[in-house]
Amino acid sequence: MIKKLSYIESENTVPYQNLAMEEYLLLHCGKEECILYLWQNRNTVVIGRNQNVWKECLVSKLEEENGYPVRRLSGGGAVYHDLGNLNFTFLVRKDNYDVDRQLSVILEAVKKLGIHAEKSGRNDILIDGHKFSGNAFYEQGDCCYHHGTLMVNVDMGELSRYLTVSKEKLQSKGVDSVRARVANLTEYAPGLTIDKLKQKLLEAFEEVYGLEAEILKMEDLDAGEIEERTKHFASWDWVFGRKLDFQYELSNRFPWGQVTFQMKVKNGRIEDMNVYSDVMKQDLMPEIRNYLKNVRYDKKAICTELSLYWSEDKEMEQMMKDIIEWIGTVDL
Repeated sequence: MIKKLSYIESENTVPYQNLAMEEYLLLHCGKEECILYLWQNRNTVVIGRNQNVWKECLVSKLEEENGYPVRRLSGGGAVYHDLGNLNFTFLVRKDNYDVDRQLSVILEAVKKLGIHAEKSGRNDILIDGHKFSGNAFYEQGDCCYHHGTLMVNVDMGELSRYLTVSKEKLQSKGVDSVRARVANLTEYAPGLTIDKLKQKLLEAFEEVYGLEAEILKMEDLDAGEIEERTKHFASWDWVFGRKLDFQYELSNRFPWGQVTFQMKVKNGRIEDMNVYSDVMKQDLMPEIRNYLKNVRYDKKAICTELSLYWSEDKEMEQMMKDIIEWIGTVDL
């Protein structure tokens, strides 16, 4: 049961520090506490935990124009952030983790602005069929967060310039451009500012949970620990991962997301591999790599090894079954 609400706004727009603060808050959230953290990134492309940064955005163009390529902890797809976008994160312990309740804070906040919005699936919030908020989720032990974007007045031209959304993904969504899928809140509430939206979010947060929130400041946090985490999120190894000199690539889009295998084969065995995906279940892809390393590069051997996978999460088990079925149909 949640007995304490905390509210904090980031005072900077550097994405690496904002993600470091997010992880810090995740690991320091009390057992009966819910934290609402609001933050903004300037000129940033944020990719999901298991995505290939070079395939998701135009890295050189982004960096040449003083932008930031960033990898987050949660799964899912790539998103563009500028100062017309407000990000939110709800941080709680697992017993109090309630996505519907958390999303109702967002829905109530925009309702206060005269906007009727609704959830679409688990990940998106829409107005008249147009997405203004995408959501992703992360768990680390008993600690959980749910975060997302709120497009207030995002520069749609920049969004389209930096992101390289595949035609296959757009076709699977039933639309033919990035811009056709999304909308800014200012289209429905002219004159809306980031500060006004923050105010409505705090009001809705307190109303939905029936408690008054304690306002936290940056100086309340451990600056040294946040700085160490900032270095991690800004490191080349974390953002770009490792480039593999692969010989074989397999890729498929499932109803639940895209999966790409890059494999380096030596003496008939998979010596090394990368697994990329925009799936929300971020823990599944590293498991595949662990299972297939040193396995024979053979359809039957790969399927047999992956069939050993077991998880308490039935959704992840079904995803693995889908992957095995797909591998069984490809020519290696």
